[in-house]
Amino acid sequence: MHILITGGAGFIGSHVVRHFVNSYPGYRITNIDKLTYAGNLENLRDLEQCANYHFVKGDITDGDAMVELFVSEKFDGVIHLAAESHVDRSIANPTEFVMTNVLGTVNLLNAARAAWKEGFNGKLFYHVSTDEVYGALGSEGMFTETTSYDPHSPYSASKASSDHFVRAYNDTYGLPVVISNCSNNYGPFQFPEKLIPLFINNIRNNKPLPVYGKGENVRDWLWVVDHAHAIDVIYHNGRQGETYNIGGRNEWRNIDLIRLLCCIMDRKLGRPEGESEKLITWVTDRAGHDFRYAIDSSKIQRELGWAPSLQFEEGLEKTVDWYLESQEWLDNVTSGEYKSYYRKMYGE
Repeated sequence: MHILITGGAGFIGSHVVRHFVNSYPGYRITNIDKLTYAGNLENLRDLEQCANYHFVKGDITDGDAMVELFVSEKFDGVIHLAAESHVDRSIANPTEFVMTNVLGTVNLLNAARAAWKEGFNGKLFYHVSTDEVYGALGSEGMFTETTSYDPHSPYSASKASSDHFVRAYNDTYGLPVVISNCSNNYGPFQFPEKLIPLFINNIRNNKPLPVYGKGENVRDWLWVVDHAHAIDVIYHNGRQGETYNIGGRNEWRNIDLIRLLCCIMDRKLGRPEGESEKLITWVTDRAGHDFRYAIDSSKIQRELGWAPSLQFEEGLEKTVDWYLESQEWLDNVTSGEYKSYYRKMYGE
């Protein structure tokens, strides 16, 4: 089986690529990534010599290139993770999110449909989405697979649009698809503009910890390795045309998470208890900031037997340890030096 994984040099994508390459040595895994600010080949150094792994530098917004790639590589399946994903960036530049998340997805759908025109048997287009397409919750309730879409940011609107196109290609052309919508991921290799790695790095360097509003927004957090396992289970056993929500049943107010992180960092760095909390700085709330996300993942647990493996406190400890032990990686990312790794490896 030959599977294309898009955005495989990014945070979640690199974990998915690693999982599939190591778990299925008989598969051929092709990773395509544009290597923008969040795409980092250093995330996959351990796979460079694997015979069943192949990297392609490419841009999913180039429709002709995607058609050519599908024709030449004869993929059996696609796991589509490539996306612009940072809400603040989407507020500053929404058009970029439309181009990558909407047009890029449609280009891949067109390429798959053209390449598989002789028949869809044994083929699958798996689209990885987000819980943010559902909008925001009050203090109670959870998102299910039938929750109506209500996106509030340019990022979530672009992901909602891409979800609709995937379903439309299933309904109109019979293209075999599955979709998953996942809660906030955390773990190794996350680009340090997202909350947890940003705050780990800031605490280490005694920099301010900017907290939106009153810090009362609630998120459901999932260990990224558990997400990769869920994607595996859905890809191989999910029902075509279905949607599966993936969540950790692990809700935390931002301020509570930050205080826990400060406590862990004080202990790991040998600082007096409460020292890192002094770095908390309150900033004006983000425009359109959703109050609460919570995923009901009972469908994937009931139908496919998947469940999260880690409690959040254990996962956060593992995450902090990884970042503290991966100083070179973090320094390369924050300085931009990671971009030279591709030139060193591929001579371009």
